Amino acid sequence: MPDIDANNISSSSVTSVKKRIQRQSLHLEVADNLRDMIVEGVLPPGQRISEGDLCDQFGISRTPMREALKVLASEGLVEIKPNRGTRVSEITLEDIDELFEAVSGIERLCGELATLKLTESNLEHLKNLHERMTNHFKNGQRHDYFRLNQETHNLIVQLSGNSVLREIHANIMIKVRRARYLAILSVERWEESVNEHAGILEAMEVRDVDLVGKRIRDHVFKTGEIVKQTFNTENSGSGKPTLYAKGS
Repeated sequence: MPDIDANNISSSSVTSVKKRIQRQSLHLEVADNLRDMIVEGVLPPGQRISEGDLCDQFGISRTPMREALKVLASEGLVEIKPNRGTRVSEITLEDIDELFEAVSGIERLCGELATLKLTESNLEHLKNLHERMTNHFKNGQRHDYFRLNQETHNLIVQLSGNSVLREIHANIMIKVRRARYLAILSVERWEESVNEHAGILEAMEVRDVDLVGKRIRDHVFKTGEIVKQTFNTENSGSGKPTLYAKGS
């Protein structure tokens, strides 16, 4: 294959490529924003998604919006039905049970492996994240806390050094993020979660592999139990999970 002479590439060709890249990245950026809206309950389970309203809100055309929704559909966050529009996917108690059962096992094993391989630099990074998380909790900054919480869990998985576990974890975390966010909407659980993170970090610092695994498993399991409690709609007349009810 002959070499490509950059001098022979016209400016119009370069501009065309740049525009194509911008269009491609735009729908991913839109998908990121919509994903956050779904995770944080701005777009609650079962809600119909109005493409037109969202396009106006984001200041974009329908093409990148539709491409973004296709991405979210592939992740299981929305359902696109011909002639019936798009809705945010529902979450069932069975979904929550299965998701947190899987995550608790994966993160427990990753925590144990990470502890075996932990360096002082890794430990300092985890301590720094925890300190920042604690500050966000004290200041009532849920979004910032949640972002660092996810970063901490993902870092422990990364530190396991196991690429298979990392891949499995990444694939299911898209759905777990939405359920996990519900847990910190409870102030009591939020504070409890901060303390549990501190306990996990303490066990990692002394390299107690078994204790790390147990504390991570208990932490994730408890989060799942709290999330299930929020989905008890018996006392909610909205037909939606209690924490998504209007006015909550």
